[in-house]
Amino acid sequence: METKITKLLGIKYPIIQGAMAWVSEANLTAAVSNAGGAGVIATGGRTTDWVRDEIRKTKTLTNKPFGVNVMLMAPNKDEVVEVICQEKVAFVTLGAGNPVPFFDAFHKAGIKAIPVVPSVKLAKRVEAAGADAMVIEGMEAGGHIGTLTTMALLTNVIPEVSIPVIAAGGIVDGRGMAAALLMGASGVQMGSRFLLAEECTVHMNAKQRIIAASDTESVVTGYSRGHGVRGLKSKFTDKFLALEVSGAPDEELNNLATGTNKLAAVDGDVENGLVQVGQSLNRLREIKPAQTLIDEIIAETVHLLSTAAYLVK
Repeated sequence: METKITKLLGIKYPIIQGAMAWVSEANLTAAVSNAGGAGVIATGGRTTDWVRDEIRKTKTLTNKPFGVNVMLMAPNKDEVVEVICQEKVAFVTLGAGNPVPFFDAFHKAGIKAIPVVPSVKLAKRVEAAGADAMVIEGMEAGGHIGTLTTMALLTNVIPEVSIPVIAAGGIVDGRGMAAALLMGASGVQMGSRFLLAEECTVHMNAKQRIIAASDTESVVTGYSRGHGVRGLKSKFTDKFLALEVSGAPDEELNNLATGTNKLAAVDGDVENGLVQVGQSLNRLREIKPAQTLIDEIIAETVHLLSTAAYLVK
């Protein structure tokens, strides 16, 4: 399967693995890249030394292109960017801040810059500044979310830009991928789908909680305060949402939420922590190798695209 993004990154399939804090490390990244997609190391909450070590470890596990995500709110972001440039990975994705000041350094190092954007205005801005591609991520995604849906972003952004667009948010199978490609996207980014990869190190309690979840168990905390985070309903989310609705101060809410992602993903406490996963839950039912997941997604995508012509007969 060839698209603008497969040609840009030198990958077999237009599937990018979403960067998930505390979860996306060398094993998962290499597994996705070896399967024909593009794995991504997540640097949020990590030390600069950890980032360097994971990049080097990934290089021992795959000779395929892979990327690193830069969380632009991180206090050590400048040091992380320097390490990425020294290690010369294939591409970076950038979110949670202004990516434009970093484009020049990445391009000088031969690294493709792919920011995550939530609106047409910012899409045009990063394109004009020299982004190589962009991710548009709808609020169906797990973790930190914006205000627009994936469908709305696909509708609004793609006609306004000329660089490759990667669709994200609620895409977990070939149906979602086929729809995004038909809408004009050059690829998709999937995070939640790879939480159930065998190579993903997220705690087994979190995996089992995702498998057991129904579509109505997806909730968003902090949305009324302008910084929504999507995950699965739990004792933590019940408490947080009650406080949020009652008008609790932001400081109290922030203190309550701090560390809950790691608590669920690493320690396995899925009640007092937050299992960050997107809305398309009913298709997340089995743990499989990354290779199998990608093979199944591509087979379904190809089948749907090849049979779509009957709709216009």
